[in-house]
Amino acid sequence: MPTLLTNAWRRSALVLLAGVLSACAGHQRLQPALHELDTAPLGVSPPTALDAPLEASAWWEAWGDARLNALIEQALADSPTVQVAQARLQRAQAQERFARGSDLPQVQAAAELGRQRFTEQGLYPRPVAGSTLNTGTLQLEGLWELDLFGRQRAEVEASLGQRRAAQADVQAARLLLSSQVARQYVQLARLQAQQRVAERALAQRDEMLALVRQRVDAGLDSGVELRQSQGALPDARQQIALLDEQVMLSRHALAVLTAQAPNALHDLQVSIEGITPPQQLQSVPLDLLARRADVQAARWRAASMARQSDAARAAFYPNINLTSYVGFNAIGLSRVLEGGSLQWGLLPALQLPLFDGERRMANLGGRVAEQDAATASYNQTVLQAVQEVVDQLGSVQAIARQQAEQLAAQQHIEAAYALATSRYRAGLGNHLTLLSAETAVLAQRRQAVDLRARALDARFALVRALGGEPPADHTSSVSPSPASAAPAAPVTPQLFGDRS
Repeated sequence: MPTLLTNAWRRSALVLLAGVLSACAGHQRLQPALHELDTAPLGVSPPTALDAPLEASAWWEAWGDARLNALIEQALADSPTVQVAQARLQRAQAQERFARGSDLPQVQAAAELGRQRFTEQGLYPRPVAGSTLNTGTLQLEGLWELDLFGRQRAEVEASLGQRRAAQADVQAARLLLSSQVARQYVQLARLQAQQRVAERALAQRDEMLALVRQRVDAGLDSGVELRQSQGALPDARQQIALLDEQVMLSRHALAVLTAQAPNALHDLQVSIEGITPPQQLQSVPLDLLARRADVQAARWRAASMARQSDAARAAFYPNINLTSYVGFNAIGLSRVLEGGSLQWGLLPALQLPLFDGERRMANLGGRVAEQDAATASYNQTVLQAVQEVVDQLGSVQAIARQQAEQLAAQQHIEAAYALATSRYRAGLGNHLTLLSAETAVLAQRRQAVDLRARALDARFALVRALGGEPPADHTSSVSPSPASAAPAAPVTPQLFGDRS
C-alpha cells in the first residue's frame, strides 16, 4: 500500500513538473511593450516609492482671506464631487478586504438535517436499505488554497494599488474643487471691481453730456458733439447691465460649487485688493511628481495592472487546494453526537488545466494590454503635469511683468490727471479737459483690475498644477526656462483713485 501511494505521488509530481514547464514556455512571449517615462529629461525628480498618498494641505489658508477659507471648507464638506470620490474609495477598500480574505484559510460550520428513503439497491444494507430515516450532519469544513505561484498575493497587491489610487483620487478631487472655488471667487471680485469702474465711467459721461449741452447752448459745439455724448450714456449703461449679469452668474456658480442654492450668495461682495497671494514662486519644485495626486493615482493604477498581469500568469501554473472537514454524521438524529458518528477527512487537490481553448492566454493578453494602457496613461499624466506647472509658472511671471509695465503707464496717466485737476482748480483749464483726462485713467484702472485678476487666477491655477501650495522657502527647485528667469516683482497698482 505505501508503495502504491509513493508511486501515485511520483506520478503526480511528474505531471506537476510537466505542467509547470509547459506553462513557463507558453506565456513568456506575452510581455508589456511600454515602460514608465524617464522623468530626468523633464527636470523633475522621479516618483517616490509606492506608499500611502500624501495628505492634501489647506493651501488656501496662506492667502489670508477668511471668507474664501469658509467657502472652500464648505465646498469640501458638502460637495457631491468629493462625496463620489470618497464613495469610490470605500468601494476600493472593500475590494481590498475581499482580496485579502481570499488569501486566508476559509472555515465554515455546516449543519444538515434530512429525511431520506434509502434505495434497496444501493450501498447501504438492510435494515437501512428500503427504509425512510432521518439523517443529520454537524461539522466544520475548511478550505485553503496554497498560493505557491503568487496568484493570490498578486491579486491582493493589485487591490491595494486600486485602493491607494482611489485615495489619491479623493485628494485630487479636493484640490480641483478648492482651486475652482478660489478661481470663481477671483472672477467675482474682478467683475465687482469692474462694476465700480463702470459706474464711475457712467457718472463721468453724464457730467460730460451736461458740459456739452452747455457748450451747445453757448454756440461753442454743434449737434454732432451733443449726439455723440448722448450715445455714450446708453453704451455705459449697457456695460453696467452686462457686468450685473456676469456678477449674478458668477455668484450662482460659486454657490453651486460650495453645494448651496444658486441664490445663497446674492449679496456677497468681494474686494480684489483684499486677496493677497503668498510669496511668489520663481521655479518648479523638483518633487512635483510626489505632490501631484493625479500622477500618483495613475502610477498606482499602472502598478495595479502589472500585478493583475502577474495574477493572470499564475493561472498557467497548478492550483493546489487543501480541503478538510471534521464533525458528526449519523442516520437517526439521536445518534448524531455519539462518538461513533465522528468523521473527518483531508482532501488535497491539484488542478492544472492543460487545454482550455486559449482562454488563459487570451486573459493574459487582455491584462497585458490593460497594463500597457495604464502605463501610457501614467506617462501622459506626467507630461501633462510638468507642462501645466511650467505653463502656469510662466504665466505668473509674464503677468507680473505686464503688471509692472501697466503700473508705470498708470502712474504717468494718474500724474497727468492730477495735473489737469490742479489746473482746473486754479482756473487754468476747463472741466471738459479734466473729464477727458479721466477717461484714460478709467481705462488704466480697468486694465489694472483685469491684470490683477489674471495674476490671482494664474496663481490659483499654479497651486492646482503643483498639487498644493509649496512652502515659500522651497529650495529644491528648477527654473522652467532661462527666458522666464528673474521675473518682475508682483505689483499691486492703485485700482481706484481719489478724484478730489
